[in-house]
Amino acid sequence: MSLAPIDRVTGSVIGSAVGDAMGAPFEFGPPGVFTARFPDGAGELCGGGGWDPGEATDDTQMAVLVGESLLERGGLDLPDIFGRFQRWAAADPKDIGLQTEDVLLSGDPWDLAAPLHFQQTGRAAGNGSLMRAATSAVYFASAGQQATMAAARRIAALTHGDRAAWEGTAVLHELIRVAMAGGDPLAAVPDTLALVHEDHRERWATVLASDWRPDLATEFNGAVWPCLGSALWALRTTDSYERSIAVAIDLDGDTDTVAAVTGALSGAVHGFASIPRRWTERLHVPLPGFGGRVLRTEELIALAHALVRGADGRADAAPTP
Repeated sequence: MSLAPIDRVTGSVIGSAVGDAMGAPFEFGPPGVFTARFPDGAGELCGGGGWDPGEATDDTQMAVLVGESLLERGGLDLPDIFGRFQRWAAADPKDIGLQTEDVLLSGDPWDLAAPLHFQQTGRAAGNGSLMRAATSAVYFASAGQQATMAAARRIAALTHGDRAAWEGTAVLHELIRVAMAGGDPLAAVPDTLALVHEDHRERWATVLASDWRPDLATEFNGAVWPCLGSALWALRTTDSYERSIAVAIDLDGDTDTVAAVTGALSGAVHGFASIPRRWTERLHVPLPGFGGRVLRTEELIALAHALVRGADGRADAAPTP
């Protein structure tokens, strides 16, 4: 299928947000919960679990904050992103990862908060840096493979001190970049893995292998490895955006984030037009801490387009952390 690049860009940003909103009501439900609710396959933005129909969670809220920082600061300003995250976290959002909350509200400086948390707990490989990837992947795509992955690592490191999360987030950014350019993200996995830090390459190669499936996971899918592995599995085993989201949610567990990551990839592959209008019509993204702002699909589309226009390759030469 031939798609305009902007359709893939918009598909990734909206696809991630819709996946997030679709998955939120089913979080921690039983396996097959989406199919049980919608046996005819025509899923709806149903709401539930404290979420209104179409309401996006922290996954998309943080992605918007990253994207708006990149635009307003003209490139990657890590203290600014961290400050926006702090402002949001202090406003008591409905959902925030425990690790992310601890880091953002610790009172430690932007460049020390995540490393100190990891040093103290030894746990920092959650999927929270994956969930917010779509906007930065769009912004840095034109800078190329290595610059995109370097920027991804640095943004991930703001909240996640474990390099495993940095590397997984870098892989996701690169696969989204490939998909937005019209390539096959699944075929790009081997070349992308070659750029993963050698200490983490083998473990990532295992969960991103073509024969891996979610029932082989050794951790809950709130961890970075099975989350990204499940998203690639959902993309690999389906032929449409709609179906990829359904199978991602049916995996149970951290359904909003697995579906958000799946949606970022699947939306880039299948394009914005593949996302059902009945899903985009009700999509909305509250931004706690930012004056009661609520972004809807039109504003998210505008953000995606602005990220493309504003991209100037400033993944610059920032060193990998």
